[in-house]
Amino acid sequence: MRDEVSDRAYAAGWALVKRMPERMARATFNGLAEQVWRRRGTGVQQLERNLRRVVGPHTSHQDLRRLSHRAVESYFRYWREAFRLPNLSPQQIVSTIEVDGQEHMRAAIAAGRGLLIVLPHSGNWDHAGAWATIDYMPLTTVAERLKPESLYERFLDYRRSLGMEVLALGDRMVLPTLRRRLNDGGMVCLLADRDLSASGIQVEFFGEPTKMPAGPALLAYETGADLMPASLWYEPDRSRVRIHPPVLLDRAAPRAGVVREATQVVADAFAKGIAEHPEDWHMLQRLWLTDLPPRPAP
Repeated sequence: MRDEVSDRAYAAGWALVKRMPERMARATFNGLAEQVWRRRGTGVQQLERNLRRVVGPHTSHQDLRRLSHRAVESYFRYWREAFRLPNLSPQQIVSTIEVDGQEHMRAAIAAGRGLLIVLPHSGNWDHAGAWATIDYMPLTTVAERLKPESLYERFLDYRRSLGMEVLALGDRMVLPTLRRRLNDGGMVCLLADRDLSASGIQVEFFGEPTKMPAGPALLAYETGADLMPASLWYEPDRSRVRIHPPVLLDRAAPRAGVVREATQVVADAFAKGIAEHPEDWHMLQRLWLTDLPPRPAP
């Protein structure tokens, strides 16, 4: 019953936000962000612990709080824009985003290679995905399952309405499908700054160990696709994206070492973009190994 009520409330809220005038929607979500930040619940506290790694130990408590305030506002901006994105025309979607580094995408397409773009939880990745389907080609992505199932289906329908093929994380056909799309010269976009499996690669991230998913580097190694990290952030009137140059992979070398090294290169690219725009990194979950509870023994 609780799941059903949550789903109906979420659906009603989504429908209401889509109909709001822009100024009202902006004021509503800014007000919600202010309440959440002032309440300083577990998510905001973890956000501040994460941002502390980005800005360093010498940043004052007051400066860190100001940064987390901007980060919560950015996070709510993402949700406001996500709810309203299906109402935008293709022209509006394209005109409100600026993407640097598109020459890397065009080079992969011209060579007939797949495009494997990996993203952190920054800026508006849904807007970036919608833009890519308009200016380039349909894309395939993977979504974490949500509860209730009906809510998860709403998210699937939302991203499909933007032109994305969405696969469910944990489904046994995910890797074969992604491999097939890349072998066919297609585009795959994956959020890759947080490992949700037990098989992630340990990397150094802002000077501390964490794990990031091995899948992107493994897929690039196996398919010959170009593995391109991206940075995302906000400007007052638009979303911004930077596509980094493809990660160099020596496909003649042993797979395990190449995957490990490539995942570290991705982590370094993410760190560079996040350090430049820390307020737009929406990481309210535990990420570093020292923050995570130990995994149970197999």
